[in-house]
Amino acid sequence: MARKAAAPAKKATPVKKAAAAKKATPAAKAAAPAGSQPFGAALGARMRAKGISYRALAEKTGLSAGYLNHLVHGNRPVPANSVIQSIAKAAGVKADSFREFRIRKVSDTLAKRPDLVDRVYEEIVKGR
Repeated sequence: MARKAAAPAKKATPVKKAAAAKKATPAAKAAAPAGSQPFGAALGARMRAKGISYRALAEKTGLSAGYLNHLVHGNRPVPANSVIQSIAKAAGVKADSFREFRIRKVSDTLAKRPDLVDRVYEEIVKGR
């Protein structure tokens, strides 16, 4: 019996091409400094660098391996700073090596120091 011919490949639409171009490749993610990567990518990079599996990290943190996998792949929101601290300790890195942890610390500090808000806004946002 003869096989059916394969259907012709579909052409990518301009929208799909643009979306594909915006996605960071694994090589691009690996090339970015871990401290400037989103939480999941940074956690994954640290786990690979230290040779830590999801199960091993789960045992050390009390979190599930599945949850950690979701964090690494960006399928869950960045956890609270206390959870980031637990993950960082288990992974053998400092919590402030994660960008989101530092952002929250800056935000918390600014909330306590209203005198700095205008100065930081002028410098960072307005570029003066």
